[in-house]
Amino acid sequence: MTRRVTIADIAAAAGVSKGAVSYALNGRPGVSETTRTKILAIAAEMGFVPNRAARSLSVSSAQAVGIALRRSARTIGIEPYFMELISGIEATLSAGSFGLTLQIVGTVEEELEVYRRWWAERRVDGVFLCDVGTSDQRLDFIADLGLPAVAVGGPIEGARFPAVWHDDAEPSRDILEYLYALGHRRVARIAGIPGLLHTAIRDKAYDDTAADLAFESVTTIHSDYTGEQGAQITRRLLSSAKRPTAIVYDNDVMAVAGLGVAHELGLEIPEQLSLVAWDDSQLCRLTHPALTSLTRDIPAYGAKCAEVLMSLIGAATETALQTTETRTFSVQCKPAQLSPRGSTGPAQN
Repeated sequence: MTRRVTIADIAAAAGVSKGAVSYALNGRPGVSETTRTKILAIAAEMGFVPNRAARSLSVSSAQAVGIALRRSARTIGIEPYFMELISGIEATLSAGSFGLTLQIVGTVEEELEVYRRWWAERRVDGVFLCDVGTSDQRLDFIADLGLPAVAVGGPIEGARFPAVWHDDAEPSRDILEYLYALGHRRVARIAGIPGLLHTAIRDKAYDDTAADLAFESVTTIHSDYTGEQGAQITRRLLSSAKRPTAIVYDNDVMAVAGLGVAHELGLEIPEQLSLVAWDDSQLCRLTHPALTSLTRDIPAYGAKCAEVLMSLIGAATETALQTTETRTFSVQCKPAQLSPRGSTGPAQN
């Protein structure tokens, strides 16, 4: 096996000290430009690859950022939203030679301990805070640590670090107005996890819109986002005496499971039941019929989150951030757009 080229090898070849090689490779003062150029040329010729851990110590950077998720590994593995979000994050991080550390946790206490350990051991230079809650103790905890962070979601009143978010209220209104225009008067929504900020925003938007329009009923039932619960709740709704004529799902996994239940019960889609899904992944286009969805560019969303965090880390590295405004700016991304497909049609009340 070929031996790894070391700083000592480069120093010997260049006729300089190991310290001079270190200064040159890390872009630090202490050597002349002529010597730096010579050392870099020799390092490239010898095929030198920096040891990431050692470099992290020398430049006070881990060259990595982290995500801790309070979801089961199985859920994340089949959830297109997280896969697309992470793909967008990775695309931006890799361009800056940063890595991504993912940790699955069971409780908020475990999550806080992960952040504490990562920062104390300088394993990451910053973190993404996902699944922002309506009352979220993580926000102040991370800010108090001094750990650079970006909240994936918002808007967050009084936040002490940046948030990147979509408007969840406007698309929620669009869904109900669209279904109302199709003649639907009994609508059910299988929502996400209660206590999450985006769930609460959607809840309020549905309630407000339902109050403005002459629906017979708009029912919201919260779930854990899994296909299993999506199927169970759908079966219960469709077995009721006055079943809804339309169901809205807060993610695509539940919508696909709900479509399966409708087929199982012999219902024609969309003639007897209309279905709408949040987050327009490939799952929504591969079903029969294809699912009407709320479309948003999740990879681009992840890339924007990473871009903001990298800017924050860069600012913190070059000079300590001096103002609260620098730390707490908010980035609103383009809201989801309704994409009508074959799963919605006029109601047959």
